[in-house]
Amino acid sequence: MRHDRAVSFRVAFLDDYQDVALSLSGFPADVDAVSFADHVDEPSRLIARLQGFDAVVCMRERTPVTAPILDGLPDLKLLITTGMRNASIDVAAARERGVTVCGTGSGAGRASTTEHTWALLMALARNLPAQDAAIRAGGWQRGLGTVLSGSTLGLVGLGKLGAAMVPVARALGMHVTAWSTNLTAERAAEVGVEALEHDAFFAGADVLSVHLVLSERSVATIGPREFALMKPGVLLVNTSRGPIVDEAALVDALYAGRIGGAALDVYDTEPLPGEHPLRTAPRTVLAPHTGYVSWSSYREYHADVVEDVAAFRAGAPVRELTP
Repeated sequence: MRHDRAVSFRVAFLDDYQDVALSLSGFPADVDAVSFADHVDEPSRLIARLQGFDAVVCMRERTPVTAPILDGLPDLKLLITTGMRNASIDVAAARERGVTVCGTGSGAGRASTTEHTWALLMALARNLPAQDAAIRAGGWQRGLGTVLSGSTLGLVGLGKLGAAMVPVARALGMHVTAWSTNLTAERAAEVGVEALEHDAFFAGADVLSVHLVLSERSVATIGPREFALMKPGVLLVNTSRGPIVDEAALVDALYAGRIGGAALDVYDTEPLPGEHPLRTAPRTVLAPHTGYVSWSSYREYHADVVEDVAAFRAGAPVRELTP
């Protein structure tokens, strides 16, 4: 929605799928905020849409902002991302063009993502999508559920989000192991989990949950070799980033029945293409990248967006991102 009045600063919210950005932000009268609920992939269409805006707000990594896009936006002064990391924004290119890049807090988002990870895992373990579909179709019980108590949860990555999985796992009576290329024994001891070497880790877990940051080094961390090491029936959960798991290898493992199932919130391409094989893959629970999508996290994001804009206009930007 556009406000018909003379204003001094124009802000665009991208990918506002829930159409809540304007109601949660509350800018002063001299800021004209516009939200776009649809996603635009085509760079030329995105550039045309954003002409004349002083600031653009990116919801997480839904829309890439590259050097060519920045070149097409001569009025742009400020880029804001929700959270303090966004691999889809070329921060160096923005700074070279005089565009300030700022972030927001994400504490509520971390809690939201952790709860979402457990929700996906529980739904997968207890076969809830199939049970729900059966009862809605007039049927009744379908298949058997998996009990997590006594099983081993393997955490691929033991940063803040990985560590947040541990208290719930303990409450459920699960043994917790962890692995990453840079995991130290000291970090594992601090969190209270068992650190294992690569092969033993992937061979021993009953449930694998991915919590790595996406980087060139972490792409395809879980690939054909890792799937070959896994136990039959292992459950895989990924709420981190799609490319960390080799998508083709995952699809092959699902259709071949080599793993017990996968609960996914993230994908190589988002939104997930309509004909993608994961949409019809067996033993899956699929969510549309909503780990951080909650009232509490969105209130935090949008309050900080308003603060970012005010601080920038006052000449003292806060939460600036650097390359």
